[in-house]
Amino acid sequence: MTNNQEVDMTKTVFITGGTRGVGLEIAKRFAKDGANVVIVGKTVDPHPKLPGTLTTAAEEIRTAGAKEVLAIPCDVRDLDALNLAITAAGAKFGKIDVLVNNASALYLLKTTDLTPAKFNLMHEVIVRASLFAAQFALPYLQKSENPHIIHLAPKPDLLAKWFKGHTAYTLCKFSSSMLVIGLASEFAELGIAVNAIWPKTLLATAAVQNLLGGDNSIKHSRHPRIVADAAYFLTTKPISHSGNFHLDEELIKETGGNLDEYNMISGSKLYTDLYVEEA
Repeated sequence: MTNNQEVDMTKTVFITGGTRGVGLEIAKRFAKDGANVVIVGKTVDPHPKLPGTLTTAAEEIRTAGAKEVLAIPCDVRDLDALNLAITAAGAKFGKIDVLVNNASALYLLKTTDLTPAKFNLMHEVIVRASLFAAQFALPYLQKSENPHIIHLAPKPDLLAKWFKGHTAYTLCKFSSSMLVIGLASEFAELGIAVNAIWPKTLLATAAVQNLLGGDNSIKHSRHPRIVADAAYFLTTKPISHSGNFHLDEELIKETGGNLDEYNMISGSKLYTDLYVEEA
């Protein structure tokens, strides 16, 4: 390399489920630093119950400061489409520095009420897509100087109370957690960090609004920006920091940040999230 050649230090971040909620906030946080941001999602046309589309998300990410944005229509259950999206991102930018396996599906159903279609949806989005996204992204992560994979997954504490009433959902979420353990071990020799973040409290997302208590729960939630800030901070850690499970609040405390600024309503009592022990 000659002295006249410049090294492009711009980060490239690939996020599944990036059209709204936590995924969009993570995209905007990396955009703030001028990253190349790639999001995939299903919502091309406006949804009657969910905010945002790929187009509106891309515009928000650009406005936040991204160097370049790719918003690719993709149902992550379609592994061929997911592979094409990751390959397109890797080919365009030459590398992927951060892969965020954020896409999820939520059915808090008893086994007696569960349908095969709902189980398949959760498993294919939360587990199968995350595993193969890591596989597909591997060649491009290896071209990064500080590659990270982040899962939105809880610490897998095998207590009966976390399964009761929604065994299938917990099975899928804890499977995502076990992927963190497995991939961290597998990829250690490749120099790729794999870690997980989970919110300590409910977040003001469409899932909480529509499925977990509506307006009342939103009043007792934090803004999903807290997970975005936590994820950004996690990627500043060395790649030797791998195989760990973090609550968002713990990472924000490490940065010296003010937790109160994330409350949807100042001073409100926050509702603890699933898989988190009450204080």
